Amino acid sequence: MSKQKKPQANSGTIALNKKAKHDYFVEERFEAGLALTGWEVKSLRAGKAQLVDSYVVFKNGEAFLFGAHITPLLSASTHVIADPIRTRKLLLNARELEKLISGVQQKGYSCVPMALYWKKHLVKCEIALVRGKKDFDKRETEKERDWAREKARIVRENHR
Repeated sequence: MSKQKKPQANSGTIALNKKAKHDYFVEERFEAGLALTGWEVKSLRAGKAQLVDSYVVFKNGEAFLFGAHITPLLSASTHVIADPIRTRKLLLNARELEKLISGVQQKGYSCVPMALYWKKHLVKCEIALVRGKKDFDKRETEKERDWAREKARIVRENHR
């Protein structure tokens, strides 16, 4: 008999940026690779990453991830000085880069990371072209979410 792997709960997702969904309207999503060092990959396997205050910057026709925090493991190599919030290069093809750069140059648009996840053995970063929400938009979104939750509760109780 062959050995079966134990399914891990939510094994594909490393980190989510829930604050971005609250603060922005997501216009378009892109998948980008991430240039990482060895200790960072080990930390990501342990799930030690945060995207809360991170953003994407474009410089010289390339995209970089600023502010993403990857906590170094205690067992990381002793000869490497680990910088948890270093700038990491995002790997995108030229067509996607042009779309993002032209989108960010429009007034009111920016680019933020939405999630870090595993795709086979590679780490991918989902980035999105976003437009900022006003306070009344945030309240409206929260009302819709509360109403959807209330509807689900009512339906669940009526089917019993």
